[in-house]
Amino acid sequence: MTTRKVKGHDPIGVFDSGVGGLSVLLELKKLMPKERFIFLADQAFVPYGEKTTKQLQGRAGKIMRFFVNNGAKLVVVACNTATCYAIKYLRTNFSVPIVGTEPAIKPAAKVTKSGIIGLIATPATAKSKTVTELIKRFAGNIKVLRVGCAGLEDAVEKGGWQSRQIKPLLERYLASIKNSGADQIVLGCTHYPFLKSQIRGYLGKNVSLVDGNLAIAKQARRILNTGGIRLRANAVGTVKYLTTGNPAKFQRVATMLMKKPIRASQIKLS
Repeated sequence: MTTRKVKGHDPIGVFDSGVGGLSVLLELKKLMPKERFIFLADQAFVPYGEKTTKQLQGRAGKIMRFFVNNGAKLVVVACNTATCYAIKYLRTNFSVPIVGTEPAIKPAAKVTKSGIIGLIATPATAKSKTVTELIKRFAGNIKVLRVGCAGLEDAVEKGGWQSRQIKPLLERYLASIKNSGADQIVLGCTHYPFLKSQIRGYLGKNVSLVDGNLAIAKQARRILNTGGIRLRANAVGTVKYLTTGNPAKFQRVATMLMKKPIRASQIKLS
């Protein structure tokens, strides 16, 4: 297992297959505005939802080694698919605290009045053992409609919410949910919170959209506060944006999604 002593001023690593993890980063920054973040978009390997378990574990391991080598005091896996298939592997091989991203089935199940909730996610996440276990544990008496949305993650990567592919894809994948009686829709991919307005426009205002991004940020802060790793004080928060893909393409979409100019550097994982 890779080990190292961490300090309060060390950065927090955040990674995803692409720009979707920025939705998690936004919540992390709100709760911990003085922290240093390193955001890594693994766009050379996107989409994660089409990779095997072995491929995801190997790739996530490379990213973890990069973060450890750059002094990360905590790492957030801002990707449902990577969490489902690789987080146990990462926790076995690295001692740095790791926070994962799981579909918010538990909170959705708690508040549903119709007894029906929908889950939209990458195909890999939708069919994963992790999701099956979450449903059994927290939604045993509730009908859960699982919808694997092939291509939707990639459409956001290419054009944000302005991608021409978004509307027909949403119409295709949400059709089975629209007339099902579901009153809670779990956004099981970190790319999807950026599509909330389009999803609401199709499903209507009576459906609640649920993601776990705030809960992830709270968990990260709790681990740091209770694990003897202090948060930064009297400091200005920063974010270093990195991509394994094309920096210009990342910057264009990230600037749109974050609503401010984003500059990124390209890295290669070894």
